[in-house]
Amino acid sequence: MKVALASDHGGVNIRKEIANLLEELKIEYVDFGCDCETSVDFPDYALPVAEKVANGEFDRGILICGTGIGMSIAANKVKGIRCALVHDTFSARATRAHNDSNMLAMGERVIGPGLARDIAEIWLTGEFEGGRHANRIGKITEYEKTHL
Repeated sequence: MKVALASDHGGVNIRKEIANLLEELKIEYVDFGCDCETSVDFPDYALPVAEKVANGEFDRGILICGTGIGMSIAANKVKGIRCALVHDTFSARATRAHNDSNMLAMGERVIGPGLARDIAEIWLTGEFEGGRHANRIGKITEYEKTHL
């Protein structure tokens, strides 16, 4: 698995925690920044990472901002992206099992580093169940083909 990782200024600290987790899990990743705590625009990080996941350069992507909301909205504008905004472990497990999410968004101002690590690990190691869920994902994919 290869993961693209990015944050805006509001997610720098948790992004570093997630980078450490990826190293511990021996998962290949590229950190696309940002490396500052001064204000930057989240779409400048979310959109390029989402495009890299959508075109197959990376298997999955993780985005962090203050709330995770902006990053998830931006990422979900890219055809083929299913970015889940997650702040609890149940949702992390469910979005992989049921939604086959290929991107994860979290908010540093919403959750702490320990919970962020737990969420990311569950999401990274979770598998898509397929079955009835595959039909639902297929409907999203078909919509994208004709509307995006």
